[in-house]
Amino acid sequence: MRFHIQQESDIPASTQLYNQICFAIAARHFPPGHRLPSTRQLAMQTGLHRNTISKVYRQLENDGVVEAMAGSGIYVRDQQKPRELKAPAGPRGRIRPDIDQEVRRSIDGLLNAGCTLQQARELLTHEVDWRLRCGARVLVSTPREDIGASMLIAEELAPCLDVPVQVVPLEELEAVLESSNNGTVVTSRYFLQPVEELAKTHGVRAVAVDLNDFRHELNLLKELKTGSCVGLVSISPGILRAAEVILHSMRGQELLVMTASPDVGSRLLALCRAASHVLCDKPSLPLVEQTLRQNRSQLMRMPQVHCAQSYLGASTIDMLRKEIGLTETPTDNGID
Repeated sequence: MRFHIQQESDIPASTQLYNQICFAIAARHFPPGHRLPSTRQLAMQTGLHRNTISKVYRQLENDGVVEAMAGSGIYVRDQQKPRELKAPAGPRGRIRPDIDQEVRRSIDGLLNAGCTLQQARELLTHEVDWRLRCGARVLVSTPREDIGASMLIAEELAPCLDVPVQVVPLEELEAVLESSNNGTVVTSRYFLQPVEELAKTHGVRAVAVDLNDFRHELNLLKELKTGSCVGLVSISPGILRAAEVILHSMRGQELLVMTASPDVGSRLLALCRAASHVLCDKPSLPLVEQTLRQNRSQLMRMPQVHCAQSYLGASTIDMLRKEIGLTETPTDNGID
């Protein structure tokens, strides 16, 4: 993935780079464990001074997004570092010996560490029980100022999970966990560090879901004619801020960019009047369409409306189901 920096922009170059790297990580262009480009490589690509790039990397590390490994480089933080067990691809007998071997290796490791067999049993049982509690409910949490991001996540998780999904502002999360510590806290990678700290205090799991890479939308924006006006509409102020910076980094002053929350009618109407293209999320689409219908006579031309079909990445919900133990074991279909 290449990063674009508008050197003459009023937006600081470090802010442009920070937002682009965060999006690349949140959308899994850079997956957990991926080594980020060196400061020298990024300096050659972006034209920025290596000190500026180092400052961005330090901020990403402070925010818990990446981790520095001495003598090796900067890596996308792997939050869970789970041991991966591949799902059975055929008859049960083909995979069971491998699983049995994993179990024996785990128990041997505990015994070699000084545990008794009874202590090993208690540790394994405690871990299984904890993971079952994690699957009791899902709490989606982001700061109150960007609760719209939580609503977008919850809207896509709720139909796919067989447990209650509740939106909780980060400022209220501690009180909710104090009343009951059953469940898993879900957030985006933008807010993982503060959410993780609270979850750890109360003995619950915190999981970051991955964002859609918005490839279709980004390609559309790259192809727009210079001078076009683009309207961005979302229930998440954070998305609007990040999208505006990223779009500016891509196209600079070539495009006029307007942003609006769908519940601010006057600003949304002004956006619809000026924009040739409107990009929005699914919760915003009805209000965008209503604004266009009600004010059709006032519009010189109808803008083209593009609705992002998903906020989350295609595979992240399945990964979350596995993390909290909601994925059922495939049936054997009678094969032994």
